[in-house]
Amino acid sequence: MSIDKIYSILESEFKKYPMPVVDLITIQTKDPYKILVATILSARTKDKTTKEAAERLFKQADSLVSLSKLSIEKIEELIYPVGFYKNKSEYLHELPKEIQMRFSGVIPSTIDNLVRLPGVGRKTANLVVSMAFNKPGICVDVHVHRICNRLGYVKTNKPYDTEMALRKKLPKKYWTYFNSYLVSFGQHLCRPVGPKCIECPIKEYCEKRLF
Repeated sequence: MSIDKIYSILESEFKKYPMPVVDLITIQTKDPYKILVATILSARTKDKTTKEAAERLFKQADSLVSLSKLSIEKIEELIYPVGFYKNKSEYLHELPKEIQMRFSGVIPSTIDNLVRLPGVGRKTANLVVSMAFNKPGICVDVHVHRICNRLGYVKTNKPYDTEMALRKKLPKKYWTYFNSYLVSFGQHLCRPVGPKCIECPIKEYCEKRLF
C-alpha cells in the first residue's frame, strides 16, 4: 500500500468539500482558546451544529477570562444542542479555573498537559496540539479509526490502539492534516453506513471495499 499516494488523493478530495469546523476556526482565528473550545464542542456533534454553537459562545466569551464569568446554565443555553451539552457545559465552566490553577492561565501546548484539563481526551489533545500549536499530533476519531482499518493500513480494535499504531507507521510529515483529510473523507464518502465505494478514489487500495 502506498500511503504517499493515498495521502495525496485525500488531500485533493479534501478541497472538494466544506472544511471541518475546527480547521475553519483555526484558519479564521489562530486562537488556541477558540480551537480548544471548538474541539471540545465538536465531539459527537455535526459540524453545522458545532459551528453555530461556537459562534454563539464566542460572542459572549471570546477568551478564558470572559468564559470564567459565565454560569453553567448560560453556557448550556449557548451551546445547546451539541452532543452531551450538559457535560460539556460543566467542562467549559471549569476550564478557565483549571488552566489558571495548573498552567498560570496559559493553554498548554503538549498532549500530556492538555489531557489534564476537563473534557480533554487524547483525541482532543492531539487535534489542539496540531491545529493550535503546529506540533506533530495524531488525532484519531471514529473516522480515522474506521478508515485506517478498512484500508488495512492498521489492524486495531480501539482508537487509542490506532493512534499508537499510526505513531509507529505513519510518516510524521503527514500527522498534522491526516485527521482533517480522513474526517472529511469519512463524512462524505467512506461513511460508517452506506459507504460510497463505487465513487471512492482510493478503492484500489482498500481491503474492505464493498464491490
